[in-house]
Amino acid sequence: MDDNLQYKIALKKLNGVGAHRAKKLVSYAGGVKELFELSDRKLALIPGIGTMIVKKLERTTAMRLAEEELRFLEKKQLKTVFFLDEEYPNRLRYCDDGPVLLYSKGNMDLNKPYSVSIVGTRDYTEYGSRITERLVEELRPYDPLIVSGLAYGIDTISHRSAIHQGLQTVGVLGNSLDRIYPNSNRSLAEKMLENGGLLSEFESGTQPDRMNFPQRNRIVAGMSDVTIVVESGVKGGSMITARLAASYNRDVAAFPGPIDAPFSAGCNYLIKTNQATLIESCADLIYLMGWQKEESTHSPQKQLFVELNEEEQKLFEALKDNKKQSLDNLSLKCDWTVSKTSTILLELEFKGLIKTLPGKMYAVT
Repeated sequence: MDDNLQYKIALKKLNGVGAHRAKKLVSYAGGVKELFELSDRKLALIPGIGTMIVKKLERTTAMRLAEEELRFLEKKQLKTVFFLDEEYPNRLRYCDDGPVLLYSKGNMDLNKPYSVSIVGTRDYTEYGSRITERLVEELRPYDPLIVSGLAYGIDTISHRSAIHQGLQTVGVLGNSLDRIYPNSNRSLAEKMLENGGLLSEFESGTQPDRMNFPQRNRIVAGMSDVTIVVESGVKGGSMITARLAASYNRDVAAFPGPIDAPFSAGCNYLIKTNQATLIESCADLIYLMGWQKEESTHSPQKQLFVELNEEEQKLFEALKDNKKQSLDNLSLKCDWTVSKTSTILLELEFKGLIKTLPGKMYAVT
């Protein structure tokens, strides 16, 4: 275990210290451990600190709280990534407000040559679903990291498509890693841990409060070379993420939509006001970014002869009865809980037998 981990956690718990000031303190002190060993008198000499701020830091309390957090991390088998660690996302390192510490779970490379954030509305349309799936499929030869927020809608489709294409995908949460929000994405989150995973800057016990999500969005924007908005209204998290990406001097791209479609209004506005580049395909994105194909490519998870267990076969037969069916209807047909039905639907989708439609509807491919 990292001998300095308790100090790294305690840095986040210093009273009145944000990311920018925390990095400044570590730099002047010569290290995170040294910061906590420095006398109050020497600490007060750091430019912009002074005696009053030193008193408010409460370093002893921060160390005690960090010890409790450390026990939580060990219990939940979570990892940490400090802003000075080699594993820390390099792209995020250059953002002034990038977190000093990230909590992680899974198997991920946060510094792949190419990284793409895909964001969009929770209330997506079939058009949004289709272009997201096509985009991720066509990105496969470039082997990018696919970043999103594990929310309903376009986020979920981005993560699922990445898994299907054998690409690493990371979900950045607006709460601590001891819970999955939304709960309906628990099965998806578990699947992501195999090739990718989950990230959060929030400490144990943090609820998915509304104010956390704009904060989360800066990580989504900062981790990537480009942020792509698929479908969005003129207000909402996707628009915030796009503006944050632009503030970090990252590329922003958007798919246009019909002028009378509410969930394309945000994309059209970004394009119209020159805040995003219009793209109609993956080829447009590759041209914008100037990327080259990776030597090693992944194969999508497709099988010529798909083997189904008894429960998967039962659900698949229930789906074949109609063109499309709702999650609730399928749960009733199979006499299962919604969570169990959702888990098995996810497995069928990864096997390429079904597809998710807007409104929590499902259909055979």
